[in-house]
Amino acid sequence: MIISRTPLRISLAGGGSDIPEYYKKNKFGKVLSIGINRYLYVIVKKQINITDFKYKIRWSKYEQCNSVKEIKHPIIRETLKFFKINEAIEISTFSDAPESSGLGSSSTFAVGLTNAILAYKNIQQTKGYIAGLAADLEINKLKRKIGKQDHYAASYGGINEITFNSNDTVKVEPVFYKKQIVNKLEKNFILIYTKIQRNASKIISNIDFGKKNETLLKMVGQVDGFRKIFEGKSKIQNIGKLLDEGWKLKKNLSAKNISNSRIDKMYSLAKKNGATGGKICGAGGGGFLLLYIDKKKQNYLKKTLKNYPFFDFKFDLTGSRITYYDER
Repeated sequence: MIISRTPLRISLAGGGSDIPEYYKKNKFGKVLSIGINRYLYVIVKKQINITDFKYKIRWSKYEQCNSVKEIKHPIIRETLKFFKINEAIEISTFSDAPESSGLGSSSTFAVGLTNAILAYKNIQQTKGYIAGLAADLEINKLKRKIGKQDHYAASYGGINEITFNSNDTVKVEPVFYKKQIVNKLEKNFILIYTKIQRNASKIISNIDFGKKNETLLKMVGQVDGFRKIFEGKSKIQNIGKLLDEGWKLKKNLSAKNISNSRIDKMYSLAKKNGATGGKICGAGGGGFLLLYIDKKKQNYLKKTLKNYPFFDFKFDLTGSRITYYDER
């Protein structure tokens, strides 16, 4: 039995520039992304010979079938096809966050499953290979209109500047941060669940990348500003302002799909109660609202938005890893 643990992520800047329509036209796209200590777990277990069904799959549904082609979960189906898994196998998954909530859960699952299957087959590979394969399965095999940043953020973990080159290569560059700055950011960052699940692919499909190229260029330009804060070259107080500016730019990509009245109200209340900036994670439309607010003011904000679940978190620095391995 194999168990993989893969971090979910928050992206601070550059979202959307990891889509081919952008980085192929502009030579490169760039994001600053952070793995967090909220995880998705994948369990892969070889079945004993006495079984009625070759494949047993547990996710939000329970599947039992004897052919890979019959598997309804698209990522599991395509991953098993790629690795030519023909023996009786069970796969289960658990997550610390709801599906379609903007923390990269779909891509995190693709990375966690790829990592677990590689371990199951006793194959060692790099984090870059795992991220690239998971991205290829989702984007090229399944034809999902999504970017690649989530796969690399999940595989590597940590705080990274990720560059997407026009020739489809990807460069992951760790951000060298000051520990005291990260400690303060971990205390002052907070996630609030809007209770809205949405389809990221549909939202991205509604963005006209040609008309919004200038906006995306400005979003990519923010990466350097965030990086300077982590490196101690810019005041930490600037992070709220950067987030707020980035949120305004993001909403400009697709006003009807990226925000809505609930999100706008939550964000307005948060700013009135001490938050200096924030943004919706992922493609937008729902999911988690990331806020930067002094730790001392967070309890009052929680009372103001008491109907919504709050997520405290820290940064994950390990990426996708195998936490349990047993050949039996």
